[in-house]
Amino acid sequence: MNINNKSYLSIEELISMPTISGITISEDGTKAAFVKNTADWEDNRFRNQILIYEIDKKQCYPLANGREAGSPMWSPDSRQIAYLESVTGKNQIFIKALDGSYRVQVTDEKEGVSAFKWDPSGKGFYYTAPAAVSEEVLKRNAAYGEFQHAGKEHQNDCFYYINFSEDSVAVPLTDGRDFHVLEFAVSADGEKAAFIAAPTPAADDAQKRDVYIVDLQSGRVQMLKSKKVVGGHICFSPDGSQLAYTASLREKDHYKNNILDNTLELYDLASGATTQPLTDFDSTVTPVRWTSQGILISWQQQTNHLIGILSEDGSVKMIGDNEEGYVLEAAITEDGNHIAYSKAGINETFEVYVDGEKITNENFVFHGRNRSNRETITWRSSDDLEIEGVLTTPVDFDPGKTYPLLVLMHGGPAWASCPILSGCFNDKYPVEPFIEKGFIVLEPNYRGSTGYGNDFLKANHRNLGIGDYEDVISGVDALVERGAADKDRIGIMGWSQGGFISAFCSLFSYRFKAASVGGGITNWSHHYVNTDIPHFIRMFFGDTPWNDPEIYRRSSPMNYIQSAGTPTLIQHGEADRRVPVTNAVELFQGLKDMGVEAEFVLFKGMAYSSDKPGIHSAIMKQNLMWFSHHLLGESLEELRSLG
Repeated sequence: MNINNKSYLSIEELISMPTISGITISEDGTKAAFVKNTADWEDNRFRNQILIYEIDKKQCYPLANGREAGSPMWSPDSRQIAYLESVTGKNQIFIKALDGSYRVQVTDEKEGVSAFKWDPSGKGFYYTAPAAVSEEVLKRNAAYGEFQHAGKEHQNDCFYYINFSEDSVAVPLTDGRDFHVLEFAVSADGEKAAFIAAPTPAADDAQKRDVYIVDLQSGRVQMLKSKKVVGGHICFSPDGSQLAYTASLREKDHYKNNILDNTLELYDLASGATTQPLTDFDSTVTPVRWTSQGILISWQQQTNHLIGILSEDGSVKMIGDNEEGYVLEAAITEDGNHIAYSKAGINETFEVYVDGEKITNENFVFHGRNRSNRETITWRSSDDLEIEGVLTTPVDFDPGKTYPLLVLMHGGPAWASCPILSGCFNDKYPVEPFIEKGFIVLEPNYRGSTGYGNDFLKANHRNLGIGDYEDVISGVDALVERGAADKDRIGIMGWSQGGFISAFCSLFSYRFKAASVGGGITNWSHHYVNTDIPHFIRMFFGDTPWNDPEIYRRSSPMNYIQSAGTPTLIQHGEADRRVPVTNAVELFQGLKDMGVEAEFVLFKGMAYSSDKPGIHSAIMKQNLMWFSHHLLGESLEELRSLG
């Protein structure tokens, strides 16, 4: 619906909204840099561009003159900037002077650079890159063709150093046969490095990560004696005596069959003692950087994502003008005096801020347009657990009117919907066009979502499916009872874990008039042996499908296929390794056998998500047409042509 002849953003306009990442600030606090990702519709791809902001001049300009680049990082003396640029399809480290007097390629890694940091002296770089394929495997491939021993052969990321001399050669600091380096940090004095590594790059090895220290003079590598599951960002204290990283609350063995909960952990290198100073936060705390004023940390509080400085006395001083909104990324100088971050306020998309001043104007896209209104609401589930969700309504919302309702489920499940408008959180479902059509949209933060404490995070342990359904349907009922939602016109959709919940709800109940299942799990026992993260499934069910088939059965949407009656749109990426397409095939066949209307769209070559704006547009248009047909009575004739 339009008012005052204004329209909401179209699907193409939503996809064209830039996303911002790679925030960094120079050590002298005079310059910032960030990456803007935009849609190139002509070439059907997304492009990255680094932008430089000079604080004194209040000017923003592109760094690479049209070339794509990412991961900007200022030199220790703030005079140069390094970044990653693709060379024949592989990322390499480049250095550029801001006056354009030189641009130098530093690395020539065959498989490309994964991540890098400046040597604190400014004379080189530490970086990670895939280890070279062994001579043994190369000879075998030449003789027989390519094959792999599953679970036995991996290409791990190694840790390297390279200096700037003309004849510089990258020096490996770790052996690719030992482990896969994920995150690393270098002490300010340049004497040691720390990194988080797993045995292999396999996603199922994520809970086997450990912290290692490398003496950069001798090359000696030592594993720290921590029994926790570690991860996230790692950083040194300014004097190099301590480390900060994210760690589990309990020892590793506990999480073989239980949901992971994390907090900030500090490690004293001299004594080997560990402390977790923020367990009272009841939320995952991630360190960003350890400055002379304290540790810059980030954490989620309900639908808000915040940053602050943790001081030595244990107090936390929040950064920002208020506690509402979502800070996506942040960077801070070593002295703690200058900070840059990206933040979205309620009903807004992300902007870049430097020392509290907004330097971008991305929300200009809404100028002269209607913009939906997002608010958080709460309700009680069947077991009296309080659930919060985001309700999106039109600008002319009438509390005395009843609207068709669409329920949009976030993935994860350790994630959350927030009252902001950004493709970072929803790149598959066109909420603004839904609102323009006359729908209202509810996004429940069901049990297992982040931001509501560790008890809530773990409340879906051995309770997937039915617990999710109760959280969803109680929210639907709350809107029906207040007269906002039409009980006869309700649809549900979601991707990944959200797709699972959509499938479960639509098969478990007759309450939904239409459903859309995107990249969703439909049979947990089958999924357990096909996904790349079986450990993730054991965490939630507490066991394997061989030892406890009943919990897998009752939590699987396909267990309820004989009661199917909801017209269902199924969308899935052909190359999705995390949620293999067999899930979609099984659901589609089951619905056909039961005589239920179903449309299965297989996106060729697509994994979990697409890197093509055209595919994003197709996914959104198909959902808009599907629900407009089944809830509003519009035609489906153009579903396949998208005309």
